[in-house]
Amino acid sequence: MAEILKGITCLLLILAQKRGNVKELVVFLYESIIVQYIDTLKLAVPSLIYTLQNNLQYVAISNLPAATFQVTYQLKILTTALFSVLLLRKSLSRLQWGSLVILFAGVAIVQAEQSGGKESVTASDQSYVVGLVAVSVSCLSSGFAGVYFERILKGSSASVWLRNVQLGIFGTALGLVAMWQKDGSAVAEHGFFHGYTPLVWCVIFNQAFGGLLVAVVVKYADNILKGFATSLSIVVSTAASVHLFGFHVDVPFALGAALVIGAVYLYSLPRAPDCPPAPQTAQLKESFLPKSVLTK
Repeated sequence: MAEILKGITCLLLILAQKRGNVKELVVFLYESIIVQYIDTLKLAVPSLIYTLQNNLQYVAISNLPAATFQVTYQLKILTTALFSVLLLRKSLSRLQWGSLVILFAGVAIVQAEQSGGKESVTASDQSYVVGLVAVSVSCLSSGFAGVYFERILKGSSASVWLRNVQLGIFGTALGLVAMWQKDGSAVAEHGFFHGYTPLVWCVIFNQAFGGLLVAVVVKYADNILKGFATSLSIVVSTAASVHLFGFHVDVPFALGAALVIGAVYLYSLPRAPDCPPAPQTAQLKESFLPKSVLTK
């Protein structure tokens, strides 16, 4: 349902770009998705990874305290940076490399404190190791899929909304296959929307529009604002965990979370522009050279 809602939203945005011309929209989608099917098939790889990542997040949050998950999940910044360097040949500033080291140290402190048994999961069917493995694999897949998707976006003139429609096609198909394998008999007996409470719908809407909202923030604001939002989400998750689940914030967790928040902010700072040599220097040199040298 999250993929369907996201796809419908992107279709409406593309329709708005076509000034409400449905025929033009249909022709555009046919040429972009069917005619250029090879280009569409490239989105199958990140779609598969995103589907795996979304399911791993549910596994992780089912086995970890919410605040611990939120802090640890910021390792996706580290994996994204590493894949950007390896696949996109990007260069990181010293400040960004330093922020990644701080980020890793902060997550390590939180994990060391949690694995020490000071804050263990309470339910008998929860496993801290399973949650940690799930969030680690999710961070790794998030970094690779994000960089792969960025490479596809920059390699063509297609809009991000069209790309999300293409992602949604594969995501919906993969989600239906997984749903049928795991809950096919239950869906056939009770119906597709059995158990869809208002809280479930809230999670679906958050999942569907969260990614699109991040794209809008980056487009119309900047990465600094996104970094502030990420830092605020860690604080809100921790406060909610204390109130709802009795999560205990001790000094190691607070220190680790503070390092992660600081690293997220530092990494999102804009790079200082390279200072090109002043053009006046060459002009000064030319003014002191004889004309016979300048004409050679």
